[in-house]
Amino acid sequence: MAIATSKNGAPSAEPSPGRKPSWWKTLGPGLITGAADDDPSGIATYTQAGAQFGYGIGWTVLLTFPLMVGIQLASARIGRITGKGLTENLAKLCPAWLVNGLVSLLVVANVINLGADLNAMADALAQVLGGPAAPYAIGFGLLSLGLQVWLPYQRYVGILKWLTLSLFAYVGVAFAVHVDWRTALHGALLPQIRWSKDYVTTIVAILGTTISPYLFFWQAAQEVEEIHRVAADQPLLRAPAQRAAQFKRLRLDTIAGMGFSNLIAFFMIVASAATLHQQGISHVETTTQAAQALKPIAGNFAFVLFAAGIIGTGLLALPVLAGSAAYAVASVARVRKGLDQPLHLAKAFYGILAAAMAVGVCISIAGFNPMSALYWSAVVNAVIAVPIMVGVMIASSTPKVIGTMPLGRVWRVLGWGATVVMAAASVAMLVASVL
Repeated sequence: MAIATSKNGAPSAEPSPGRKPSWWKTLGPGLITGAADDDPSGIATYTQAGAQFGYGIGWTVLLTFPLMVGIQLASARIGRITGKGLTENLAKLCPAWLVNGLVSLLVVANVINLGADLNAMADALAQVLGGPAAPYAIGFGLLSLGLQVWLPYQRYVGILKWLTLSLFAYVGVAFAVHVDWRTALHGALLPQIRWSKDYVTTIVAILGTTISPYLFFWQAAQEVEEIHRVAADQPLLRAPAQRAAQFKRLRLDTIAGMGFSNLIAFFMIVASAATLHQQGISHVETTTQAAQALKPIAGNFAFVLFAAGIIGTGLLALPVLAGSAAYAVASVARVRKGLDQPLHLAKAFYGILAAAMAVGVCISIAGFNPMSALYWSAVVNAVIAVPIMVGVMIASSTPKVIGTMPLGRVWRVLGWGATVVMAAASVAMLVASVL
């Protein structure tokens, strides 16, 4: 993007504040990215995991937290340092065919995830209001697309930040049911790992819904948008004096966002373990079935919170899924891009965004099992994440990309650790499937 403009086409001129901003204002891309990670796909995966394996699966959220921070911080730093998204930076290191292949994998995974999320949201609303789910899926798709196209970027980001609060619905669910907290903490701190196809596949699904490729591209792209939004900000390669303050903000934002994401995931697992698993319900076909199963066990309050959370987190995740795909494809096509751009200046970008949403809507109304689609979209994410993570970690420490500002040793260890764990889990799933 050559020109930073607002939705009305005028240059953005918001200055960096002279006084220290509030903690809420320092949170942005990292918080939204972390919250979007707990989308309906995540809800389905964590709910199925808790229903199938009880409190004993809770250790996974402690494992994934530092790994998430490492890979997401690497992605965010690449965007802030270079002022460009992951696709442009990977193109500096990889041949065009490889970059195109990685972007294609991202788009496929995102569109499947979009369809699964829309399916779950529509299914939940149909249970509340009645009627067929398909019109609701179409309505959610149009609503999300309209907000991205017509709402000024700054206001749109503000809405996304407030939508993160919808995730507290799952904290409410956990406290509305009877939880054996001692057993829950034991399962989180002292894992009892099993070797079985179902257990390994569930671990891969949890990793895939927690450490997802679209999150890498989104957080990097949003750091670029923030540079364009704030007049005083520049890519750190051009303004190294901003380095200390921006790196501190990135750490705070990313740690807070990923911590929030994993905390909510833990409550989802605990709630389903305390209700579904304890009642002998180990397999859930749909997210609505999961919500309905809470009724006789935990009452209408938990049911309503669960259903409302699916819709709220879906509205947060849809723009992240569609947007990250649009940023990546627009970068490959070398067309003007950005949610801060008005429609008439970035028609191709918004066209890609609309196409991703349209295909997602088609998938959502095609009649697939919502819970199965959500669960397996997480598995797909895990498998395709590995080559993308390798590219991100190499770029985050390569002078050709980030100059003299490589990722710190601790964060490199965590980022590469996430890559190795994801690769090992995917291989283990394949091995378990054939044995």
